[in-house]
Order: sequence, then C-alpha cells, then structure tokens
Amino acid sequence: MRLLFTTWAWPSHLYALVTQAWACRAAGHEVLVAVQPALVAEAARCGLPAVPVGHDVDAVAMVRGYVLGTAHRRASPGSGPRAAYMVLAHAESMLDGLVALGAEYRPDAVVYEPTTLAGPLAAAALGVPAVRHLYGTDLMQRARAVLPGMFAPLAARHGVEGTDLYGTVTVDPTPPGLRLPGGVPAVPVRYVPYNGNGRPVGLPTATRPRVCVTWGHTMAKLSPARFLLPAVLRALHPLGVELVAAVSAAQVPLLGRLPDDVRVVVDAPLDGLFARCDLVVAHGGAGTSMTALHHGLPLLLVPQLPDHAAHAAAVAGARAGTLLPAGDAGPARLREETARLLEDGTAREAAARLREEMHRPPPPSALAADPRTALGLPG
Repeated sequence: MRLLFTTWAWPSHLYALVTQAWACRAAGHEVLVAVQPALVAEAARCGLPAVPVGHDVDAVAMVRGYVLGTAHRRASPGSGPRAAYMVLAHAESMLDGLVALGAEYRPDAVVYEPTTLAGPLAAAALGVPAVRHLYGTDLMQRARAVLPGMFAPLAARHGVEGTDLYGTVTVDPTPPGLRLPGGVPAVPVRYVPYNGNGRPVGLPTATRPRVCVTWGHTMAKLSPARFLLPAVLRALHPLGVELVAAVSAAQVPLLGRLPDDVRVVVDAPLDGLFARCDLVVAHGGAGTSMTALHHGLPLLLVPQLPDHAAHAAAVAGARAGTLLPAGDAGPARLREETARLLEDGTAREAAARLREEMHRPPPPSALAADPRTALGLPG
C-alpha cells in the first residue's frame, strides 16, 4: 500500500505517528509524511520521508490567546471551543497542499492524528479511506457536534460534503481505563513510545525513590512563568528523593539555580528515563502520561491547558495518579502529594493495571502487515 501520514507542526503529534509509520515501512509499504514546513526537518530526524504542505501557523500565539481568553473568534457556522478554531486554522493552511500532493502521490489511505482535520478532508477529496490515529484519550469526541458546521465551508472548497472528520476507522493505543464513555469504535494497537531521537541517558540503580520531573514543550513556549518545573524541583528537594529533571535544550536557560544534587538531562527520550524511575511529576501532556503508564509509573500532574487537564483527569479517574490544579500546587502540597504517591501503593497498582492493558493489543507491526484487513478498509 501507499500511505500518506499527516500532522500539523507540533512534534509530539508527529511522534505519535512515528512507530506506526516505521512499522508500515518495515512491512514493505510506501510511506510519505506531509507536514507544515516547520516540521519537515524533525520528521526527517525521525527517519521518515517528509514533504511540506501549506504554510506554518503560529500555534503558540493561538494557544497563548485561548489560554489567556483573548483568542479572536471568527464568524463561522455554529460555535465551538476556542481550541477548535486553532484546529480549523491548521486545516485551512494545509488542505489545498495536501490535496495537490495526494493527486500526485496517489495514496491508498491517509493516516492522520486526531487534530489534523485536513487529513480526512483530503482523503474524501481523493476518494480514499482516512485512518485516524489517536495519541491519548480521545478528547476530540467532545467537539463532534460542532466540528461539521465549522468545517463545512472548507470542505466545500474541494467539493466534499458530509465527510466524517473522525475518519473511516480509528486506531487507538489508549488503554480502556483511560477512554471516555461513548467514544467511536476503534481498532486497538499497542502503545510503543517514541519521544524524539535524542541520545538515551542511562541512569544508575537508584538507592532512594527516584522522581522524574518534566514539563513538555508547550508551557515554556507560552510563557516562562508557566514553566513550573524549576519551582517543582525546589519544592520537592526537601523530601530527600532523587530528582531527575528532563528538559529540552531550549528550557535550560529557564532552570535558574537548582539544588546541586538534581540530575538534569537534556533532550533525552522519556521512554528510557522512565524505565528507571518510581514516579513522574509533569504537566499532563498525553505523550508524557502514556509513556509513564507504559512503564507502570504513577503520575502527579499539574495541568495548565484544557487538553492537559482532560488527560490528567483521565489518569486521576483511573486512580493511576493525582491531578493537582496549578493554583493549589504550592510547595507543601507538592511535597504532600509526591510523598503520598510514593508511599501508597494504590496509584502504583492502578498504573500497573493500565500498563497491562496497554501491552495486550497487537503491536503496530501487526496492523502494518495487512492494513486493509486489520483495519477493515475498503478496496
């Protein structure tokens, strides 16, 4: 098969597609990744052939706008969550280029992550199936009532009507314990973490509880004041645990003065780090949470964005961690919740159950062997 993978320019959304794209290439299928220009180099670093489509959208400015309540709402059929307008902006930027690329490349299917809705529209225009690949709890199902009206004018540009933005089929690596009720039917797949191509960091055997603190990439881009990692590390230091700070190179200047015994690792894949840790304290991103649960680690999550809060709520609802609102995350409360999660086995047992759920489905290679049969695709 010839498969066209696509995502807008956010690295963690690309990473969610990488292992399935690798599996498809290894199975002998032809794979091409179509992304906004800003992500082409990162896709190449992932070992995937990539081409640019459309133009870049200032996603950071748009997220900053809706977080601060200042996002401008354009006239649109119906109304919807502010974040949905960012999703629409990305689709508008990519759709023409994606359709033109598809007409030349002639894919047998388009594989897209759930917020890249140029994917199913392009698939409909090309007359091929659209495969929606989730990267965590399916938060987009909450917008199911408003998205068709918002996207109708864009779909009409390519003569597409009544397209299901949720695709021909959904592939879901999320364990049942993290899924929302009433979701669309999905084909389960084993979650195989990919967190970037940084150099793995080996950690020695721990002699005391080891806590990894990481804060994703988004919050530091929005505002240094929302990058809570340094404050969290300083708050947790009196507990006497071993602290590991996982940061990007761009975040290093934001760390300030940390206690001397905090281990700082830069641009290291979280998968390898979490394998040697006991607890993760983080911002609530889907990739971080899923990677931690892949290793059966409980989480203390301090979300500041709506999607992070929803992913954190799913983890807390499964009893595999704690959601601590940012406004309540003072030093004393952070120490209290961290100590409780390290000492009380309830969250660890729940995280271990989710790990078992995540390892039951077939791996990406099983879906890649014969995608048409495995996914029930027409043709």
